[in-house]
Amino acid sequence: MDGSRRSALADLVCLAALLALAVIGQVSADDPNYMIGRGMYDMTGPAGEINFMGYANPAQTGRGIHLRQFARAFVLMDPATSKRFAFVNIDGCMASQVVTLQVLDLLRVEFGSVYTEDNVCITGTHTHSTPGGFFQYVLFDITSVGSVNQTIQAYANGIVRAIKMAHTNMQPGYVLINSGDLLNASINRSPTAYLWNPAEERAQYEHDTDKLMTVLKLVDAKMTGIGMISWFAVHCTSMNNTNRLISSDNKGYAALLFEETMNPGHFPGQGDFVAAFAQGNEGDVSPNTKGARCIDTGLRCEQNRSTCDGKNEKCIAFGPGKDMMDSTRIIATLQYEKAKELYDGAKTVLTGPIDYRHSYVQISNQTVDFNGTMAHTCKPAMGYSFAAGTTDGPGAFNFKQGTVDGNPFWNAISHLLADPTPEQVACHHPKPILLDTGEMNVPFPWQPHVVDIQLLRLGQLLIAAVPGEFTTMSGRRLRNALKKLVVSMGWSEDTTVVIAGLSGTYSDYITTYEEYQDQRYEAASTTYGPHTLAAYIQNYERLATDMIKGAPSATEAQPAINRHALDLYNYPLPVIWDSAPIGSCVGCVSEDAKATYTAGEVVQVQFHAGNPRNNLLTDQTFLTVEQQVSDDKWTVVLRDSDWHTEFHWDKDSIISTHSIATIIWRTLPSTEAGTYRIQHHGYYHPLAESPKPYSGTSRTFTITA
Repeated sequence: MDGSRRSALADLVCLAALLALAVIGQVSADDPNYMIGRGMYDMTGPAGEINFMGYANPAQTGRGIHLRQFARAFVLMDPATSKRFAFVNIDGCMASQVVTLQVLDLLRVEFGSVYTEDNVCITGTHTHSTPGGFFQYVLFDITSVGSVNQTIQAYANGIVRAIKMAHTNMQPGYVLINSGDLLNASINRSPTAYLWNPAEERAQYEHDTDKLMTVLKLVDAKMTGIGMISWFAVHCTSMNNTNRLISSDNKGYAALLFEETMNPGHFPGQGDFVAAFAQGNEGDVSPNTKGARCIDTGLRCEQNRSTCDGKNEKCIAFGPGKDMMDSTRIIATLQYEKAKELYDGAKTVLTGPIDYRHSYVQISNQTVDFNGTMAHTCKPAMGYSFAAGTTDGPGAFNFKQGTVDGNPFWNAISHLLADPTPEQVACHHPKPILLDTGEMNVPFPWQPHVVDIQLLRLGQLLIAAVPGEFTTMSGRRLRNALKKLVVSMGWSEDTTVVIAGLSGTYSDYITTYEEYQDQRYEAASTTYGPHTLAAYIQNYERLATDMIKGAPSATEAQPAINRHALDLYNYPLPVIWDSAPIGSCVGCVSEDAKATYTAGEVVQVQFHAGNPRNNLLTDQTFLTVEQQVSDDKWTVVLRDSDWHTEFHWDKDSIISTHSIATIIWRTLPSTEAGTYRIQHHGYYHPLAESPKPYSGTSRTFTITA
């Protein structure tokens, strides 16, 4: 990571701010609270032929890059006790056990027992536009046609590199916290289910989604900003299920906007300041703020079932922009601007110990107290409304949300895979079981029975890292339960609890018991039955109690993972041969740029290309936009990680050896006039040889004001 020299005047300003805070008792100028490290590294998965994880749409196979994926790591250590934890926010749909365990194996080689499953938290932003195939559970790998080792390796290696950076550059510093409401960036996509919650509980809250954003401001001993972490609940579904470019969606772009402000003159991923936009309890929270409308009539959908003329496929929610990219930009900018406001206004300094607890829990076999009687969680199963999808991405075959009755035809089809027992049916009631995943184990278990839960403490901040998607009210109940417990056991009343969603592994959704009765998508995807939330709350309370008492937290079981067997189901087949049409070459231009463009126009160039799976070009780029600065000197102004560029890749057919890379640069009205060119970089696979690098260059062209 690049550093920058600061002026003497800037030093004096920062020192004055430090002394001012010290005078009012918020910071001790002589004793920084924590050791802080931060790191950021490229973890972009394969940019072609791999289905995206999130929408479960078989047609959504990746075909290029709009925004690269990054892992952003923060290591925080208490100098008094040497306790530390690593919090890693990834531009991925979620964390997974198989990736986490690979990360821990690699860290063990580098650092011994310093980083373990207890103190490493990996959490996903939940973008639905990044490569899948990184799970050991069949349900999550169906659309990627199996495990994708290239995705697993890219994710694990990027995460490890980010943690190593953070470990290496730890320095004394302070952590400040601030919170505030962001009102216009989210809506509840299942508002009828929310209304099933008790009226007296709903009356405690103004909105049916969490509008609160919590921001950590990380500064060094001189009060110079070095990092930021924010938590805000909203799905990363601004990019819809027709998108085929890798994208970190609204949270990833918000992070790039913040880092661009703090790292002027640096390409994305290369500055000193690291900003993470982490996920919260976003289970029922959508960024598509125009709401759901019928795409044929423009009218509002029927709300309870999310249908149009009885069909769910036509009921789709839209964001605030003119298209999905514009909506992504708007929701990202709103999050960035609010986070920057809270960052700039942060005054409360976190003080106190660092601590952590982690436990593997057999979540499918938990006993809970339900209104004075004993109730149980269930073996995993998915309901009919799961197949209906959501208004952010509807399903197929005309399944509907809110379904509480099965269908003889679909029962007959699904029960060929596994026929649920009467006990399983009763346990999940009123959910009609479509997929009895708890009884499906070929070639691997279809969903987890064992999940990992985790708590991280940073002074008066408690982070609950949850292995799934808590709905708005579920997250509120978990936060309230944890705060009530820790305050009753002696913690300060100003303790803040945040939800870090999609951490550790993925166990689908967690609704409240009341929301479960409505059986919309989130409830049908609440894997372990109506008492799932109660089971999670009691286990997080157990971790918090252990933390306060200084006791270790027990683990009930280990997750079932056979990483070697996953290789047998690796997809897709390796690239055998890349070629170009007779008379051309890989890297040669097939459609060149025009000679002249006016600023604000779109520049497009096509090249004969190799398969991007040949080399992921990690921490590199498949494209450069270059400006001429003298007769023989060019400078790179944009890469494939920039918002204004797109790298598209495609080929004639699945068996074709010819492919085309299309480079798009969306210039701005403010783009500097001058002479430019576009280059494409990649690797191609000659027949019976190893992949070889290639490059291609467009004609020079001018941009006029």
